[in-house]
Amino acid sequence: MLHPLSFSPILAWEKNVNATHYEIEFFREQPAICYPDTASSEAVWHSDEVYASSYNPPLFLFAADLLGRAPLYWRVRALDFDGTPVSLFSAVMPLYTSAAVAPSVMTVPLPIASSELTAPLLYPVYHWVRPYRAHAFEVALYAEDPTENPDAEPIDTMTTQLSEIYDQNPRIGPGFFYWHVRSLDEADEPASDWSPVLKFRNDPKDNWEIAVFGDSISHGGGHISYGPADHEFSWLSYLNFPAINLSMSGDTSETMLERFEADVLPFHPRYLLILNGTNSLRAGVSAAEVIADLEKLKTRCLANGIRPIFLTLPPINPENIARAFDEPTADDWQTQFSLVNAFLRTEVHIDVAAAFSTHPLLPTELALDGLHEDVIGKQLIAQTVNRAWPEAKQQADRLPAQ
Repeated sequence: MLHPLSFSPILAWEKNVNATHYEIEFFREQPAICYPDTASSEAVWHSDEVYASSYNPPLFLFAADLLGRAPLYWRVRALDFDGTPVSLFSAVMPLYTSAAVAPSVMTVPLPIASSELTAPLLYPVYHWVRPYRAHAFEVALYAEDPTENPDAEPIDTMTTQLSEIYDQNPRIGPGFFYWHVRSLDEADEPASDWSPVLKFRNDPKDNWEIAVFGDSISHGGGHISYGPADHEFSWLSYLNFPAINLSMSGDTSETMLERFEADVLPFHPRYLLILNGTNSLRAGVSAAEVIADLEKLKTRCLANGIRPIFLTLPPINPENIARAFDEPTADDWQTQFSLVNAFLRTEVHIDVAAAFSTHPLLPTELALDGLHEDVIGKQLIAQTVNRAWPEAKQQADRLPAQ
């Protein structure tokens, strides 16, 4: 017999990187007939709005009389953007509950730690498992551990109605940062205790030799539902060498320049891998303006003893971008991308775009949303970087100091 869970459990299953969301079914008894490719009419509770590979089901809504007395049963399958199944249903699994297991009602979010494979993020993304009844969430960030010092004051707080929040500020400092999260009610008042504390580290004293400086393509995430904490969707996770991730979602060539001094110089990496300009070009900024920004960035790098290594820009897919984000793309984007890439190929560079050169548009199978490469696409980027790294590093070492 399986160990019993609480009356308000967290159910988890293996992540399907081809899914954007999941469909889950619950049964009050073992179903007599249950096909793996078809939803069951015997299910007493069903949801196809599960956007993570974990779920806090509202058992009290459909099986309150069975809690602690008899098993329930459940199964789950993966769905794509249009709601089409991309997997069969799992086998029907029993769910035993006990009043002796806390909590009887889950109110405290469960924070999710980033994988050890995830490169440190200068702009962190905080994730948690959502209690079913929660309306919103508050994240508190500290420069010291609040469990060791109950009087510790947060250096920042953030609120959201989602199960994640992107930090809009770079987090640089000595030692560790600490964070926890709690639920809020509809009046934005606390509706739970604070979660357990998690920590992360972005300390310049760790002497990172290599840093990556880019936009959301490098910050991480893809397939619409996955973010930077999902290491499978970060090309840095597949590199053969360690690197700190100084990328920022939404970055443009202009904002890249604006944040260089504050975000890059404290770490003073020997090599700076730069993949930027996509957001500018797709929004209609000219190649000439982007090239001017990249030239300024090169000058600033060399003036500070940092060796820039540019990555050429992979293509995008305007139709899929519009479908996923309802955002237009400049009509002449391909011409502008070609001009920027031609410039980058005259610099110390790694030709990432060449890995996608057989397709004029970024294929849907490599990037569902038309902008952020999915797992295979991120692996292609990393493989290209890994293969070219020894030569690119040698070329960068020959750059003249300014």
